Amino acid sequence: MHFTEYDTRVAAYAVIVDEHERILLTWYNGEGRHEPGWSLPGGGVEYEESLEEAVVREVHEEAGYEVEVGRPLTTQAWGHRNGTKRSDKPYKAVKVLFDATITGGSLGTVEVGGSTDFAEWVPLAELDQRGRRADVVDAGIAAWSRHRADPARR
Repeated sequence: MHFTEYDTRVAAYAVIVDEHERILLTWYNGEGRHEPGWSLPGGGVEYEESLEEAVVREVHEEAGYEVEVGRPLTTQAWGHRNGTKRSDKPYKAVKVLFDATITGGSLGTVEVGGSTDFAEWVPLAELDQRGRRADVVDAGIAAWSRHRADPARR
């Protein structure tokens, strides 16, 4: 299918793991359409933004931190052939996950009325006990682990 024949949403996310082996996660409230669960800080890229600018904005809105965006860690893409609320065309979502480092701010969600209720540092060892999480969390952890284990990828 040619790219003009489907609707695309581009999103950018931060993978932030601290020195205590905790990952910064956000609680996605589902917006009344989906099941709530944990996600990475991030989301849709605005028309005028670069991917990196979107990561900086989203992390601040959803978690209260300023960040320096590092290298891309991985991408995810999925789609479905049925129309969406936005369009009658088939739909494709493309997610780019970046390594990021906190440079300032403090933990706390600053967006009002958005899709994120709160952010939290979650120990990697406890992630399985924390309930539902989006696939993007597992993709981010796997990519972060690969890059951490192989210094040549840094």
